[in-house]
Amino acid sequence: MSTSNGQWYPPEWPDRIRALTRGELRPVAPRRAATVLLLRAREGGLAVHMLRRRASMAFAGGAYAYPGGSVDPRDERDVPWAGPAPEEWARRLGTDAAGAQAIVCAAVRETFEEAGVLLAGPAPDTVVADTTGEDWEAERAALVSRELSFAEFLERRGLVLRSDLLGAWARWITPEFERRRYDTWFFVAALPEGQRTRNASTEADRVVWTAPADAAAGYDRGELMMMPPTISTLRSLGPYGTVDEVLAASGDRDLTPVLARARLVGEEIVLSWPGHDEFTKHVAAKHDTGHIVPGSSGADA
Repeated sequence: MSTSNGQWYPPEWPDRIRALTRGELRPVAPRRAATVLLLRAREGGLAVHMLRRRASMAFAGGAYAYPGGSVDPRDERDVPWAGPAPEEWARRLGTDAAGAQAIVCAAVRETFEEAGVLLAGPAPDTVVADTTGEDWEAERAALVSRELSFAEFLERRGLVLRSDLLGAWARWITPEFERRRYDTWFFVAALPEGQRTRNASTEADRVVWTAPADAAAGYDRGELMMMPPTISTLRSLGPYGTVDEVLAASGDRDLTPVLARARLVGEEIVLSWPGHDEFTKHVAAKHDTGHIVPGSSGADA
């Protein structure tokens, strides 16, 4: 399907949306997930770390995203911890304490697994300065394969997870008509001093540090493909000139879940994300599903 920008839009969505509206499709339960907008200073502002998912990936292949992934059930177990307690995170994230711990743990673990960056230290006020070397890589690979839990990894290293280095930024839930659904919390964090990002993910074929405005412009030109949560959070960084400003603003961010709505107007599908009019799509009748007209006039927001 063609669009005027880089919005990710799978070709099977119209048929699945119609099946959902007819009661023929039962939505799958979303899996809890976390993703991190890793930030650092650059000349004239800030930069964000992004990766491009391999085109062969079943979900959002070819789209730019941030390091992240699903919660591992073991993320709810006791983990060496520093910073705001899980109970405090629960109030912020809108979940229970065990769930909040798992979500924060997933954010830190996935950032290490996919970017080689670890938000943990030997003491509550320190962060590891270097995560390179064969021993680190062997343990990172064991985390990816789930041979090693994140709690076990931290205990082996004598480290504590630094929950205070994260700021909650947004929450998006994959539409009900999508085959693979995630309830994803987006976090912001500064790249720790001394650490370097790398493409540690088998799911990505490219990683970049980019100014948010530059990446957004690439999306607007149709050169960079992104899912609505990605471009939305990318644009939301626009008002901030420094990493510290972003982190300071995270405490006031609205974490109301964003969930797409789809409705039929005659034979036309109107697909919208409440509060985000730029993503509204009008999809013509079934015999012409290749024709998409972007626009916000029919937004169900």
